[in-house]
Amino acid sequence: MDNLNGIIAFVRAAETLSFVAAGHKLGVSASAVGKTIAKLEHSLGVRLFHRTTRRVMLTDEGRLFHDSCERILGELHDAQALLSAAAQTPRGRLRVSLPVIGYRFLLPVLPRFRAMYPQVELDLDFNDRIVDVVEGGFDAVIRSGTLADSSLMARRLGPFRFMLCSSPEYAARAGLPQTLSELATHDCVRYRFPTTGKLQPWGLAADGSEPPNLRAALTCNNMEALRGAVIGGWGIGFMPDFLAVDALASGALIPVLASHAIAPGQFSILWPSSRQLSPRLRVFVDFLCTHLFSARNENDELASGRIEH
Repeated sequence: MDNLNGIIAFVRAAETLSFVAAGHKLGVSASAVGKTIAKLEHSLGVRLFHRTTRRVMLTDEGRLFHDSCERILGELHDAQALLSAAAQTPRGRLRVSLPVIGYRFLLPVLPRFRAMYPQVELDLDFNDRIVDVVEGGFDAVIRSGTLADSSLMARRLGPFRFMLCSSPEYAARAGLPQTLSELATHDCVRYRFPTTGKLQPWGLAADGSEPPNLRAALTCNNMEALRGAVIGGWGIGFMPDFLAVDALASGALIPVLASHAIAPGQFSILWPSSRQLSPRLRVFVDFLCTHLFSARNENDELASGRIEH
């Protein structure tokens, strides 16, 4: 379809059901609108309007064609807006909500973002509760797990894995399990989701199920506290690899049943459904998709000498 002017004239006439009103919107005469639409009808081989001396009405084919044309023109408008936005300098305040442990993987890469986009002011909200992006006034949220809200746009930032760890002190005192079933004889440090109150499952078995009869020596609703408790010798903990990697490198933590540390996780960034991203949000999303994935690979390489993948 190469007659864009005909499509525009048709859509304006369909909106007003008047060639005269459509001409006023387009800055041309009603006669010019009628001729343009007639040419379009000829090229399509169908009538788009029923015409009388007093009014015009859409035919069934015209109504069907109008729905498609509106989408086409909307996409063209969005493409123009996107190019216009791309030429703008990203600036202004950007409010982002992310989990408390998000500082572990996000803050190390943000100086690079700041150097690239010095006019963007980041306002970070670290919390583990479920927030409403729109009502909370956030531009975006970073979350892990299943993405349930279909009204939000999303992009994946990168994968991570959960793993079992203990302190060398606990290992010397209680030994370490050699099989999943032996976990039942050990003290465990469990995480409780603050939003639901449920214990985080240890999906370590081949089918993703939790080993039976786990014994909780300590339960907490903060992953940093869980990490500290495990380092302090409370027992065996189940945590994201990016949370454990520094302590593994320093020897404050050691891996447990590393061959079973297969429970996968995924971080994503979500934002309100919209046809156009603001320049500051667009560059932030693109930056995280590039640099957080790179940072995760670096962490994997660091941990690979201590963790069996």
